Amino acid sequence: MPIRVLVVDDSNFFQHRLQGMIGEHPDLQVVGIAANGREAIAKAEQLNPDIITMDYEMPVLDGVSAVREIMARRPVPILMFSSLTYEGARTTLNALEAGAVDFMPKDFAEVSRGSTALKKKLHERLIAIARRQGRPGAARGPAREATASARETAAVAVARESKSLKNRISLVVIGASTGGPVALTEVLTQLPADFPAALALVQHMPANFTRAFAERLNKQCAIEVREACDGDRLAPGTALLAPGGRQLLFKRRDRGAVRVHPGDDRLNYKPSVDISFASAADVYGDRVLAVVLTGMGADGCEGARLLKAKGATVWSQDEASSLIYGMPMAVARARLSDLVLGLKDVGPRLTREL
Repeated sequence: MPIRVLVVDDSNFFQHRLQGMIGEHPDLQVVGIAANGREAIAKAEQLNPDIITMDYEMPVLDGVSAVREIMARRPVPILMFSSLTYEGARTTLNALEAGAVDFMPKDFAEVSRGSTALKKKLHERLIAIARRQGRPGAARGPAREATASARETAAVAVARESKSLKNRISLVVIGASTGGPVALTEVLTQLPADFPAALALVQHMPANFTRAFAERLNKQCAIEVREACDGDRLAPGTALLAPGGRQLLFKRRDRGAVRVHPGDDRLNYKPSVDISFASAADVYGDRVLAVVLTGMGADGCEGARLLKAKGATVWSQDEASSLIYGMPMAVARARLSDLVLGLKDVGPRLTREL
């Protein structure tokens, strides 16, 4: 049975292009289209979709308000479409706070030419989120594979995590992708202002989004959070967020400083968790604690392998609390996790261990 999608957008052009792209996948079916937030609320109740794509700026009722009301009436996974502007990023973060699970940039150029990469990303995102949320009509498949293996790995990881981390960790590096903004907010808001280690955050996000996200986190958290700039210095109780479209590295010659640079265009992710983990392993060795949170794919797994080779500590989020159990599953299945934790336990455990 195909995954039922409700498309919400006030642009006729975007409605039809999105409907066409989604309809090209045999496991996806567009069951309705809404032109504003008020219509979206009514059709969500009438059509009972498995997932909704939602524009953020619409007449009658905006996307954020629609998300809030839909989640209050009958929760359903919602994927936001956002402009690539700073204001668009702020609105999208409001939507995630209201209950949307993830977002994609609204790039009219890519939509107009029917970008193959965009279609692939859209199909993967819709299917993974719908399946993971366990909606009626959402088929079970790869998103659930290796559950038993992951649980076995978790048990092994918990059993071997015993060495004390107090006074041993200089740097905590946290990587995330799909579902990451909500997960990072959950973790970081639980840390005290006098958290004893420096933090580096790598979240898959486009440029402009990371600046808005860092500003929001800084207002919500007791620790200081800011978007990293080349030459910034790491400090206890401060988190530097890797800028969208660039890579975050750690300087060997000027220890305690970070390097921000464009990186190789052939890399799938900018920023990349693997790149930052590898750099942390090279500079800080066993004084690193790496944490892999929710996300599609396996970014972070190879970097975690390099960290483990240097004696560093690696934690990963568990399946039950992950929006998408891809990145943390890759680390757990490779038996690189010293500890597998539920999302709500990560912040308190960081505070207690360090």
